[in-house]
Amino acid sequence: MNILVLNCGSSSVKYQLIEADNRKTLTRGSVERIGMTGATLSNKRHDGDEIRIAGDILDHTIAIEYILAVLLSRNHGVINDKSDIHAIGHRVVHGGAAFANAVLINEDIIQLIRASCDLAPLHNPYNLAGIELMRGLLPSIPQVAVFDTAFHQTMPSHAYTYALPHELCEKEHIRRYGFHGTNHEYVALRSATWLKRPVSELKIISCHLGSGASICAIDHGRSIDTSMGMTPLEGLIMGTRPGDVDPGALLHLMRADSLDVERMDRMLNRESGLKGITGKNDMREILAGAAQGDVQCTRAISAFCYRIRKYIGAYMAALGGLDVLIFTAGIGENSAEIRAGVCQG
Repeated sequence: MNILVLNCGSSSVKYQLIEADNRKTLTRGSVERIGMTGATLSNKRHDGDEIRIAGDILDHTIAIEYILAVLLSRNHGVINDKSDIHAIGHRVVHGGAAFANAVLINEDIIQLIRASCDLAPLHNPYNLAGIELMRGLLPSIPQVAVFDTAFHQTMPSHAYTYALPHELCEKEHIRRYGFHGTNHEYVALRSATWLKRPVSELKIISCHLGSGASICAIDHGRSIDTSMGMTPLEGLIMGTRPGDVDPGALLHLMRADSLDVERMDRMLNRESGLKGITGKNDMREILAGAAQGDVQCTRAISAFCYRIRKYIGAYMAALGGLDVLIFTAGIGENSAEIRAGVCQG
């Protein structure tokens, strides 16, 4: 059984084709910079064969058509026909309180995902676009949604409750949901395997540090708290999102600069975080800028690491100790400088 796994973001599509019976990845790749100059598709097959294609990849439709073309390619492909794909799995960021597990996608599920688009505007619309595109291209193949929020459904009420009017929260489903759960759960299990200890014995803090960033406190293999909240805006400083910020500051900006809801939404989701401090949202560029003496880049790195360190301290208290500290995602995996900055002291 071959499963195509898709992770559709705002400007990228990451994918793998997995032979499920043997747990073998036949090929993996990504399309980057969709809708921008310099768009590329890169693909690496299980036998080491690699290709990189540059082109005008204007939208997600073209990106997915490229991916299918590579999978079926005579020289670089791994399947002979679209029918060799037996199921499709989609990463979906926000499932609200509706989903504690993966689900088979149907019209009702699509409507529930669409209803959460306002809560994750940088993610859910693109996750949904991938689902609908694949339903059009491969209508007879079953599709499954896996939700970033599902792992955090084990959080106790004292961790997910906001101190807002109860009736309003009940009516509008306002609570902390958390994100990146698929990865937090995976790396926690991998760490237990690596240490040859049952995950139920370990107190784990997982730091998912990328363009989106979150921390999760994991006790007995269950999420007990996480830094993101009702939306992916809360918590750590991120590429274009501010993380924790005084709501009073936002009210002040709305009054002082006459910002409406749409303008505030754009500022919080696309113009803040590392980009807000430095004008850049790529940590590699910010580290390079700091090395050249850019004061704002240096400040951004210090603030980024300090916020993470604060959360680690808080979660050590929540867990009553710590056995494992995990760094994952693009920055967490690849930047020794950031890891050192977080662990300093």
